[in-house]
Amino acid sequence: MPEVETQLLGGTANRGLVVRVGDTVRRPLRPSSTATHALLQHLERVGFSGGGNGAPTLLGVDAQGREVLSFLPGETVTPPYPDWSMTDAALDSVAQLLRRYHSAVAGFDPDTFEWAEPVPPAYVEGMVSHNDPNLDNVVFRDGVAVALIDFDLAGPGSALWDVATAIRLWAPLRPDADINDPRRGRALTRLRRFADSYGLGEADRLRLVDAAALNHVWCMDYVRRGAETGHPWFRQRWTTGEADLTDRTNHWFTTHASALRQALLS
Repeated sequence: MPEVETQLLGGTANRGLVVRVGDTVRRPLRPSSTATHALLQHLERVGFSGGGNGAPTLLGVDAQGREVLSFLPGETVTPPYPDWSMTDAALDSVAQLLRRYHSAVAGFDPDTFEWAEPVPPAYVEGMVSHNDPNLDNVVFRDGVAVALIDFDLAGPGSALWDVATAIRLWAPLRPDADINDPRRGRALTRLRRFADSYGLGEADRLRLVDAAALNHVWCMDYVRRGAETGHPWFRQRWTTGEADLTDRTNHWFTTHASALRQALLS
């Protein structure tokens, strides 16, 4: 019998190209696949992944030239966001999962590999960060974050850069008028809570607001360049409000920097 392929949502870059086949996921290969495959194999060796937890397990490449990964059962957070995903408990579990990932990846040497999207040099500190712990890249079970998926943007970075990425998306750090879920009005509270749940040290707290603001610029520049080179989903995203939201959020970071720092350090 032929294998049954069920299309998965996928992210913006791979939308329509990610499928489930039985207990596996098939995804397109990329120039950085050798690097991400080595990273996933490291995570398995050190016990971060396996048994459906932590991260997908690399299983090989199929006859169509797609990477084959283990399927991780659970839920990811996509609109309309379920109530459980907006809770403080869910936020805490994301921070704790990210901390476990950073502990697991600490011994991995990235220097001999080609990675996808370089992060600003000031935030490259000898660690391979995930770089995209978006809501739909975290697998939950029973309201608890258990695994990270989609390592396409992983590469040399730092724990601080990953925390900045995660909190920018999960707080979220943007104007209240652009938050249309129960997180509206709670950005400062959730910012502090994530830093506390992760166990972020004082030195990195002092740098976190600037890192989050720059992370937003970095991420949106990636989307803009994708749109300009003709990627259909990046173009759709950029031309249906993302460009305006980017400008509003950049301004918001400027006007709220002091309050954000106070929330982290008080």
